[in-house]
Amino acid sequence: MLAAERRDHLLGLLAREGKIVAKDVAADLGISEDSVRRDLRDLAAEGLCQRVYGGALPVSPAVVDYAARQSVAPDGKRKVASAAADLVRPGGTLILDGGTTALAVARALPQDLACTVITHSPTIAAALLDHPQVELYLLGGRIFKHSAVACGAVAVEAAQNVSADLCLLGVTGVHPEAGLTTADAEEAAMKRALAARAADTYILASSEKIGTASRFRVLPLDRVSGLITDADPHDTVVEQLKVLGLEVLAAG
Repeated sequence: MLAAERRDHLLGLLAREGKIVAKDVAADLGISEDSVRRDLRDLAAEGLCQRVYGGALPVSPAVVDYAARQSVAPDGKRKVASAAADLVRPGGTLILDGGTTALAVARALPQDLACTVITHSPTIAAALLDHPQVELYLLGGRIFKHSAVACGAVAVEAAQNVSADLCLLGVTGVHPEAGLTTADAEEAAMKRALAARAADTYILASSEKIGTASRFRVLPLDRVSGLITDADPHDTVVEQLKVLGLEVLAAG
């Protein structure tokens, strides 16, 4: 089989099965695992898959920069945001992550809601300035411009000194095997620090993130209270997540 044919085969397998197991592909095609791994390296370099131990997973489309992400699945993000906003109780304290879905959550909060919001995102803070009864705390640190959030040691330390009833956390990938992932190591560490300070953490994930993975794990699935998504409740990956014990809240 020519290299171009192997490439098409791998991409087709990824689309159909949602993952590639290198040893299985090698056995099926009668080639070495090294050949499959080289092909996967090439596909990963083009942004067409996310390599993991033993093979590859679909790559998340949500790893582009902040400005570009605003045009990715806006309807899905609004649906997820609306469902997430319903979880915020009057008088409660919310940790709200950064990113475009979290921004949609900020915009979905009722204008007359009285609560406390803690965030490390300047864009989230700015979006809540016109909510007169929201007490707003902005965690500082080095600004990661890709996602318009503070991260790094200073931001993590600040996060360790707050507490909340609820954390709404964004990720770029949700996968039954890879867990909850994002594309930057420091951003992943900041998300872990935020989630650790809330009684309940729910993941915000519009449908294009379901079944995909990025380079860095944020949390395993059993460390969060649930997932809010507009993905089809009968989607194969969603069903797998439910079997693993993850509560899935349907948005839309």
